[in-house]
Amino acid sequence: MRAAFALTVTALTAFGPPAMAQDYVPAFHPDQLKGPPPGALNEVLVLGSPHLSGLPDTFRIEQVQPVLERLAAWRPTAISTETVSGLQCDSLRRYPVRYAESVQRYCYDPGAAALAAGMDVPTANAEVERLLANWPQAPSSTDRRRLALVFLAAGEPASALVQWLRLPENQRLAQDGLTPDLIAALNQRASRRNETELIAAALAARIGLERVWSVDDHSADNAAPIDDEDAYAAAIMAAWDNPDVQARKDQDAALEARLGEPEGLLNIYRAYNAPAMAMVVYRSDFGAQHVEPSPQAFGRNYLGYWETRNLRMVANIREVLGRKAGTRMLTIVGASHKGYYEAYLNQMHDVVLTDAETVLK
Repeated sequence: MRAAFALTVTALTAFGPPAMAQDYVPAFHPDQLKGPPPGALNEVLVLGSPHLSGLPDTFRIEQVQPVLERLAAWRPTAISTETVSGLQCDSLRRYPVRYAESVQRYCYDPGAAALAAGMDVPTANAEVERLLANWPQAPSSTDRRRLALVFLAAGEPASALVQWLRLPENQRLAQDGLTPDLIAALNQRASRRNETELIAAALAARIGLERVWSVDDHSADNAAPIDDEDAYAAAIMAAWDNPDVQARKDQDAALEARLGEPEGLLNIYRAYNAPAMAMVVYRSDFGAQHVEPSPQAFGRNYLGYWETRNLRMVANIREVLGRKAGTRMLTIVGASHKGYYEAYLNQMHDVVLTDAETVLK
């Protein structure tokens, strides 16, 4: 036994010391193994978006039209959004000690719709799947009102809005389980200053899709308890105090100063989807947090949350793509996610990416 051990040690040392972890590069590269498979690949267009709710008052709803026209010309067959699914929200609600704040900030309350439909969130999601699996070629207004109600009970208000917008205006009625309060909320949602409603749902209705897909993920929220919240906030803010953050602010100010022009919003989308933007975002934010020097490694805690969230969001997208080969998905997400989305999606064998800059010309 000792002789064998000595021989092993001699053999190892003959080749020098073990390689450091950062020197190891895997030999397997899934991004280089794209097939081709039989039939069309899944295509994904990642649209990095400003959060429209944060734009100045010079933003007008009709300014989304040039953006919608270009996205419609790409002809997506599925659209996903930075919203948390009804099923995940239902799960988060079961763990209020950790997720109460996340539920309050990110989750739609399906209570009134659940009462009207007589379904909880899991039951309503199962009913959505059943209805769409048997969806008629020419749905009646009753079909659409009923599906809108079930989507609301499922915790998917953006998809409910798609059905609502596909109804003729004279058929947007308090019938088939929809109450006046639910209708008022849908009408209000249609004009929210939010990319989920003004772009994703409006585009889905325009091009004849039946739903949008919620792919955000907040299950990584509060993964590591922070003993000193004030010290954590101070460390994160200090890392953000850097020249690249100021450069982003200056760019946003210049773009927003021209927001009132006919292509003002479109120009913001063009800037946010320029190839160089991903590294600007990284340097200003996540790269700065990676080297944040606090002894508690607060910046690395933040970075761990961010990477986990993006991985799970992309996993949700990949799950949708796996439902039907050859899907063309438009995924709309805050611009800071775009570089991570594209990097992670590019690792998938059956996914190819479309350049948003080309689509937005």
